[in-house]
Amino acid sequence: MTRLFGTDGVRGRANGVLTAGLALDLSVAAARVLGDAGEFEGHRPRAVVGRDTRISGEFLEAAVVAGLASAGVDVDLVGVLPTPGVAHLTDALGADLGVMISASHNPMPDNGIKFFARGGLKLDDALEEQIEARLHADEPLPTGAAVGRVRQHPEAAQRYADHLVSTLPAGDGARPLAGLRLVLDCAEGAAYDAGPRALEAAGATVVAIHASPDGLNINDGCGSTHLAPLRKAVLGHGADAGFALDGDADRMLAVDAGGDVVDGDQVLAILALAGREAGSLVDDTVVATVMSNLGFVQAMEAAGITVATTKVGDRYVLEQMRAQGFVLGGEQSGHVIMSRHATTGDGLLSTLHVAARMAATGRSLADLAGVMTRLPQVLVNVADVDKHRTDDEVLAAAVAEEEAAMAGSGRVLLRASGTESLVRVMVEAPSLELAQDAADRLATVVRERLSLA
Repeated sequence: MTRLFGTDGVRGRANGVLTAGLALDLSVAAARVLGDAGEFEGHRPRAVVGRDTRISGEFLEAAVVAGLASAGVDVDLVGVLPTPGVAHLTDALGADLGVMISASHNPMPDNGIKFFARGGLKLDDALEEQIEARLHADEPLPTGAAVGRVRQHPEAAQRYADHLVSTLPAGDGARPLAGLRLVLDCAEGAAYDAGPRALEAAGATVVAIHASPDGLNINDGCGSTHLAPLRKAVLGHGADAGFALDGDADRMLAVDAGGDVVDGDQVLAILALAGREAGSLVDDTVVATVMSNLGFVQAMEAAGITVATTKVGDRYVLEQMRAQGFVLGGEQSGHVIMSRHATTGDGLLSTLHVAARMAATGRSLADLAGVMTRLPQVLVNVADVDKHRTDDEVLAAAVAEEEAAMAGSGRVLLRASGTESLVRVMVEAPSLELAQDAADRLATVVRERLSLA
């Protein structure tokens, strides 16, 4: 049986994989599992529920609330709010459980449900497996006064924005971003309200684009997966920088004043150097995934900062950070986790702190991002192969030969897909041509050695 939970909750086509019935059953099961684990002992259980702007979130929110309340959980409805905002309020309100209804950067027809435990932390695999096992359990539900109550929290966006601003250094009074003109692409998503609020409260002049969600336009040609509109707006408004969020605002990519893209590795480098300078970077270490650009690793090493690497996925970055007490980590895709202030990746938080670094130093985003030079990177997906045999001796020898030819100036990574029968071949090299040639040669070996025929 295929596992229902993926690396970031349950996700799929709304009314296809993800129905109102499944949303209700998941919520009941989650309440039962956490109750059995003793999370609700001695008090009435409480949950925070939020969503992004997609139209299906309305009926899925109703189903989640119905499930939780029917299982005896009081529900605080925070409405449209970024995923990290739901995680923050789960902690700030002392709730036992948080639920975010979002499919992140996926197209509008998709949706998803992710759960947070007390403190705003993502559930671990064991609890998710228990929830799946209890999905259709025939167990009695509470009655009378034991059923859950539901209340609205109209101040949620303001409370979250206030939290974000409170994490910034004092700077120019209470307005550390004063003097900066910034463009914020809200992706017609969950940050359309909280995002401009936070930046303006911190003193920036804000040009908000794609901040008029209608339930259908989330991620549609905008946000962190479509940077052309942001680039056009930055150049058109003469802005100091632009920042693009995804649908649930847990990640961010940027564009400098000249229109050049600043990716997650560069954002991480800027924040790592700022943290080291402030003495707040624990053990002078930053956590990144194996997909981080070699240029990032080289820049950090040159600055005396250690890079601890994990598998691809922000949950693995967070696990490493929590296990070893590190405070900064992230991915090239723009998930950046600043654990002193958040329990998950937060695109608005990293936006504010990058902008604060610009304001405090008087340096442009291009100058700050220039601390690292991105090596050209090529990714080739080789489909219809046996992804479980990437340790093949001939393939390993081919990889070693390509790496030896680059003599430390590049690298090779083979990675089996977690969901498909394919192997990803990633090559970084001093030039795009060299990277492409090496990736193509290795892709040929993968097809020959790992063929399913």
